[in-house]
Amino acid sequence: MQEFKSFSKRLETLTLDHFEDFALELAQFQAIHNPIYAAYLKARKIQPSSIQTLEAIPFLPIQFFKDSQVYCGNPEYATQVYSSSGTTGAITSKHLLWSEEFYLNHAQRLFEKEYGPLSDFHVLALLPAYLERPGSSLVAMASHFIQESKSEASGFYLYNQQELLQRLQELSQGSRKVLLLGVTFALLDLAESQAVFQGFPNLIVMETGGMKGRRREMIRQEVHEQLCSFFQVDSIHSEYGMTELLSQVYSKGNGKYEVPTCMRVLLRDLNDPLSPASRSQGGMNLIDLGNFHSCAFLETQDIGRWDEHGFLEVLGRFDHSELRGCNLLVQ
Repeated sequence: MQEFKSFSKRLETLTLDHFEDFALELAQFQAIHNPIYAAYLKARKIQPSSIQTLEAIPFLPIQFFKDSQVYCGNPEYATQVYSSSGTTGAITSKHLLWSEEFYLNHAQRLFEKEYGPLSDFHVLALLPAYLERPGSSLVAMASHFIQESKSEASGFYLYNQQELLQRLQELSQGSRKVLLLGVTFALLDLAESQAVFQGFPNLIVMETGGMKGRRREMIRQEVHEQLCSFFQVDSIHSEYGMTELLSQVYSKGNGKYEVPTCMRVLLRDLNDPLSPASRSQGGMNLIDLGNFHSCAFLETQDIGRWDEHGFLEVLGRFDHSELRGCNLLVQ
């Protein structure tokens, strides 16, 4: 669709002042061109013309990415399909993409806005290598970051802990920043490996989530304390994303996320998904303008809250929700 190119260009220069207009325009567009979203609005007896504010936008339950092809126009024109990981036999989410190139460049812009050019980093990923886990948006992003870092030291280090630790110590002697990106339980496995590690100032340890179904449940503070102790860093950074989103949110410590310009989080009542939360905690409804080709308005199964400084904290999932995404990325 020609509109996809137009949306992608506008997203590159989006400012907060134009977010609401863009979102409302996209809601009208997807109500017409996305058959799944259109059917959802019809089932709820909502006329697209009645959507005049962000609060009035209906959010599509994320379950639809498991059951349907959520795409604007003909799904046959999608150039890439990302799928979530899951237990054997489980139905996984599938996100049809208009352009993988757009996704990778968009992810790079979001990262570099927070951390600076990837060319300033060595990127070490404690994740499955791309060919081992095809269809993962997280692995595709990590692979792109590795490539754009232009560093021979960058790469995937999933199964070779000693090689990873040795490479980290070698890189500690240089001035270039080092990003260690990993699923949470894999980072914890490394921290509990009995190895001796000497931290260094240029190291950023970033966890992407991933605990359930793999090891004992631990609260975020406990996880971060253990990782900080082993890697000898002051804080653990975090990346929040999922197969159904093309944008990512980053935290530079203490699980406090700063939502990027292309996203908005609206909290809903924990007991009534159609009502806004009456306090600072609730279920997370996400607007991701990066999803202009699929559905930008998602009712997730995550619970969040706003702190007193306007940072987002992700508290976990609803008790009945499934294990999803990077929780089971490493099998």
